[in-house]
Amino acid sequence: MTDSSVGQISTWRAFTGTLKRDLLLVFRRRSDIVNPLLFFSIAVTLFPLGISPEPEFLSNIAAGVLWVCALLATLLSLDSLFQQDMADGSLEQLVISPHPLFILVLSKVLVHWLVTGLPLTLLAPLLAVMMFLPDEGFGTLFITLLLGTPTLSLIGAIGAALTVGLRKTGVLLTLLILPLYIPILIFGTGAVMATSNGMAVGGHLAILGAMFLIALVMAPLAAGAALKISLNG
Repeated sequence: MTDSSVGQISTWRAFTGTLKRDLLLVFRRRSDIVNPLLFFSIAVTLFPLGISPEPEFLSNIAAGVLWVCALLATLLSLDSLFQQDMADGSLEQLVISPHPLFILVLSKVLVHWLVTGLPLTLLAPLLAVMMFLPDEGFGTLFITLLLGTPTLSLIGAIGAALTVGLRKTGVLLTLLILPLYIPILIFGTGAVMATSNGMAVGGHLAILGAMFLIALVMAPLAAGAALKISLNG
């Protein structure tokens, strides 16, 4: 077995080891899973109560409401992405480990998506029924969230890494990340509305897919560099 093969196996073990450790920690702190889902459900439920219960009105705003609430729920959970590791000292071990830091960051982002983005994606169609989303939009809503929520987690990791050393990160993290979330919100909502109106959605989905691929390549590298800056600073 060559040295490169040994290195690849070692890196893969580091990736899976970080994944298993973070999943175990998250399931010990179940509030990290419940809070975003609870916020998402309550926020969507408040719109019919606070604006109008008319089905025609709700069907027109359903896509935007669901996407905005999913985005805000993701923002709510980003604060804890690296904070626990910073508190117990394991973040420094990740940074100085011989394994590529972006691989370890990618593992942590994957955990964040599995416990936040994926449940939001699965819950959204149920709430869409309450919002009277047209039947044609359900499939597109699911696909756009399946493409968009991992992109939200990847981009959010950069902001979480930049603010990990600060005491109060909520507002600053939101100000850093929210402008980068706007294109995802626009094309995600646009795709669902286009489907509901009988229009083609291939362009919207292609752009969402492109943003996901770009974030998948660039965000772990940027987040890793941001972690080094935060720890050294």
